[in-house]
Amino acid sequence: MADQTPKALLADKGYDADAIRADLAERGIEAVIPGRSNRRVPIEHDRKLYKQRNQIERFFGRLKINRAIATRYDQLVDSFLSMVHIATARYWLKFVHAA
Repeated sequence: MADQTPKALLADKGYDADAIRADLAERGIEAVIPGRSNRRVPIEHDRKLYKQRNQIERFFGRLKINRAIATRYDQLVDSFLSMVHIATARYWLKFVHAA
């Protein structure tokens, strides 16, 4: 797999820290993180892009239905990734069959 630099980091308010934002800015990654309510200076974020985080969270929730993925049963990266591929294909087949 080729190493690719992400364009943005979608994260929840728990990752709202100046150090994290500075590190992302240094690496040229957009921080799509809403600011905490106790911030003195509110921070703007791309709300449209942040909404996609919900879809990502739901997808991982569906993947974790498979016990081997949820518990990280496979110790090797390749075997774990193959289980993720199989689980993704199973979910995709259900989606295509329903359509």
